Parts: sequence; structure tokens; C-alpha cells
Amino acid sequence: MPRDEAGAPRETLSLVDGLVIVVGMVVGIGIFATPSLVAQFAGNSWLYLALWLVGGALTLVGALCYAELATAFPHAGGEYHFLSRAYGRGMALMFAWARCTVIQTGAIALVAFVYGDYAQSILPLGAKGAAIHAAFIIVLFTAVNVAGTMQGKTAQKIFTSMDITALLMLVVAGLVVAFSARAPVPVAAAPASGGTGQLGLAMVFILLTYGGWNEAAYLSAELRNGKRSMVRLLVLSILIVTVFYFLVAAAYLYVMGFDGLRKSNAIAADVMRAAFGPSGATLIALFVCGSAISTLNATVFTGARVYYALGRDLPGLKFFGAWSARGENPSHAFLLQGAIALLLVVLGAFSRNVFKTMVEYTSPVFWLFMTMIAVSIFIFRRRDPDRALSYRVPLYPLTPIIFTATCLYMLYSSLAYTGMGALFGVGALLLGTPLLLINRNATAVQGAAE
Repeated sequence: MPRDEAGAPRETLSLVDGLVIVVGMVVGIGIFATPSLVAQFAGNSWLYLALWLVGGALTLVGALCYAELATAFPHAGGEYHFLSRAYGRGMALMFAWARCTVIQTGAIALVAFVYGDYAQSILPLGAKGAAIHAAFIIVLFTAVNVAGTMQGKTAQKIFTSMDITALLMLVVAGLVVAFSARAPVPVAAAPASGGTGQLGLAMVFILLTYGGWNEAAYLSAELRNGKRSMVRLLVLSILIVTVFYFLVAAAYLYVMGFDGLRKSNAIAADVMRAAFGPSGATLIALFVCGSAISTLNATVFTGARVYYALGRDLPGLKFFGAWSARGENPSHAFLLQGAIALLLVVLGAFSRNVFKTMVEYTSPVFWLFMTMIAVSIFIFRRRDPDRALSYRVPLYPLTPIIFTATCLYMLYSSLAYTGMGALFGVGALLLGTPLLLINRNATAVQGAAE
């Protein structure tokens, strides 16, 4: 094996590095778009604000459950490793297939297209310009991460700072309106909620906006003082995001009023325009581009770790299980991930509504495996009740029950309220079933050899 490929994961990430990656992953494009949809389903301003806090609380519940798993079984493979230990390698291989072809690569393509839409407005490249910009940004940040973990986390610090700056600008916009002579539109007068079904739909969009925190599991083998720092990383990142989301949601509401918020198609731009004029709208558009890049780079950074774990388990994929000692990363895995994401960009170029299609494509498969991971906590506790754990999720079994119920509801919603994209995602998952046969044959051969 070449010298630069003979390494293994080391604890090279500080707690701050982890926070930058996870916060940058979570604070993506959602908070600049979904609040209008949440307001449409919430029914009144007080429920609208309360739901953002409920979303943060449910996300924290999930993070606490992941903290127990990540500290008990630290591994660069993250969720792949959890599923392998709980259900066997066959189920883990199905998850790896789903993550490689649907979940992670779909998320990369989705964010790349959002960036492409904004970049196309600045530098038009023809009818398929958004796809060209999307492909370029995937190639660029795949190359950055192949160059090394240091380069990847440095880029993440830069673009996560743009995330936070964009959120702060929106909060300041609310303060500008509050202290200016212009009175905001009243926010309390609004129709009553349309019922629990609509509140459930609102939660679908809120939890989508909070999504990405689970990627912290893939940092567990590279985080310094991993078992102690992982709990801090998950809890602090969720608390930081929840505070920012609530303040920004309140700023949207105060500046636009509840009815204005529900009708807005570009709420962040509308709020900045109301506070600072047309230049404010242009400025926030640039920072939304930076936010999209932040999410994309973090998704690329963590996503390749599962290809690495898969390559370590399957001899036929050994090439992708190499860890670069020079770059401190799974460099070959980045190349495979980038290639699949580029393929999805090509396919997405022919879709009328890429954002909607990619959300539908990824959501059902994502929530299926999240449900299985939530249940794995009960499996591990029952299988080895006397196991010494450095961290135990508080209020067990209530906390993982809430997490499991949330995942089940999101799985139901992602199938019940989505279109054809969901069928393609499930179909892509089913195409991976031959991996179960490959795993069975490999296990049989290994058993015969022993």
C-alpha cells in the first residue's frame, strides 16, 4: 500500500472543529426558505414560534440518544457501525448503499442545486446553467476535501462564519425595524390552526430545517477526547442552532407580520429589503450562497466516512477503505461520493422542481434508517445490560421512545405527503438488495476458511 494511504483515523478534530462542522451542516438553506411554509401550516403566530422551540427540543432528544451510541461505539463509519452491531452487517450494507446512492449524495446534489440557482442569477450559463454551477461546486469541494482534513475544516470555518453572519444580519434587520419609525405589521391577528394534521406538516419542515446534526456520529473516531467531547458537541450544537433559529423566526415574524410571512416566497430577502432596501436583499442572497456551500462542504466531509467503513468490510471495495495518512482522510471515498453526486446532478438537470424532487428522493429512506438507529438503543441496552457506558441517555426509556416516535412519524409523513421522488428513492434502496447476497456469500467463504 502506498505510503500516503497507509494511515488510519486519528483524533485530529477539536471540539470547536466539530461545532463548526455540525453547525455548518445544520444551518443550511432551510432557515432561509421553510419558515414561510411553517407559518402556512401553523395557523397563528404563537404556534409558529412555539413550533421552532419544539423542533429544537425534539432534535436535542435525538442528539442525546446519538451521544450514547457514539460514545459507546466510536467509529469513522458512524451510523453504519451502529447498525452493523445492532442488526448485523447485512443491514449495515443496505444502509451504506442507501447513504451512497440516496441519502448523502442526494443531499449533496440538493444543496449544490440551491447554490446553482443563486449562482446562475449572478453568472448565467444558459438553460442548464444551474446544473453546471452545481456540478462545478461539487467538483471543487470534493477536491478541497481530498487535499486533506485541514483544508476541509478550514473551508468549513470560513463558510460557517458566513452562515452565522447571515443569521445575525436577519436578527439585526428585525432590530432595525423595531427601533425605526416604521411600525411592523401586527403579528398576533391570525386565523386559528387548521388542526393537528397541519401542525404535523409544519413539523416536517421544521425538522428538515434542523436536519444534519446526526452527521456528528461520523466524527466520533476523529474527535479529541471523543467520549467526553461528543456529548458536548451534540448538545452545544443543537442549543446554538435552536437559539439562532428562534431569533431569526421571530425576526421574520416581526418584520413581515404573520400574513406577510405566510405569503413570502423569499422571506430572507424580503426581510432584508424591508430593513435595508434593495442592497440588503442582494447582500443576503450572497450569504445564502455561502450558506449553501457551508452545508455542501460539511456534507462532503462527513459523507465519505461511510464509504471508508464499507471498503473496510467488503474486500471488493477495498480501494475505498484506504485512509490517507498524508491528508488524514478517506481520499478515495471522496472520489466515489463525488462521482455519484455528479450523476444525480445530471439526472436532476431534467427535473422541473429539483428541490422538491431531491427532498422526496431522500426523505423516506433517511427516516427509515433513523428509526432503526433509534430502536438500536433498546437493543444494545437489552443485549448487554451490564455494559459500562461513559454516557447514558437521561430519562431512559422515555427519551429514546420519544426519538423513535418522532422518526416513525417523519417516515410516515415523508411517504404520505410526497410524490414520485419518494418512489425513486425507495426503488434505489431496493436495488441494493443484492448486497445481502454478496454479504452472505462472503460470510460463508470466511467461515469455511476458518
